Amino acid sequence: MSQLSRRDIMMMSVTVLVLLIPFFILGSVLLGKMATANAELEKIEPRFARLLGIQRSADKLEAGLVSVNQRISQFVFPDEMDATQAGNDAQKNVRSVLSTAGLTVVSSQVLPTKTDQGFERISLSVRAEGELIHLQAALAVLPSLTPVILVDGINIQVVGQQRADKPQRLGAELKLSVLHRKPA
Repeated sequence: MSQLSRRDIMMMSVTVLVLLIPFFILGSVLLGKMATANAELEKIEPRFARLLGIQRSADKLEAGLVSVNQRISQFVFPDEMDATQAGNDAQKNVRSVLSTAGLTVVSSQVLPTKTDQGFERISLSVRAEGELIHLQAALAVLPSLTPVILVDGINIQVVGQQRADKPQRLGAELKLSVLHRKPA
């Protein structure tokens, strides 16, 4: 075989380099894609781990949700009950407590509902008359009712004339409210 000249070696080297350029470009593009994919995986991995954790603890979360709903049901009227029914039921309970305590219920009214963070707030206005001891007894019992009856405000005034031989009669206007779970 004949020996290759320097020029032939240079031409072959240049030819090989020209043929290798697309492979270098392809390699750098693939490395860039791989780096982008690894960065995306690192970003997604914590989210995926959280979702797996939530999925694995689904039974615990479900049990917790049931427990929370049971606790909430002690404080609010259920969504199966209409808001009007809930207001009437609360009004009946309040009238019963006030009457049992010895007060005379002069008037009571269920006011329109207002939406409040997933619940409907049903307002009640109740006017009752009686002695201070009876009013104190009624106010002591109201917080123990379930669903809870919230006292938003109270206005107490003296009714009639003051006499030394009889206990003073008071008129109380109670602004109350109850919560009703909004139907989903």
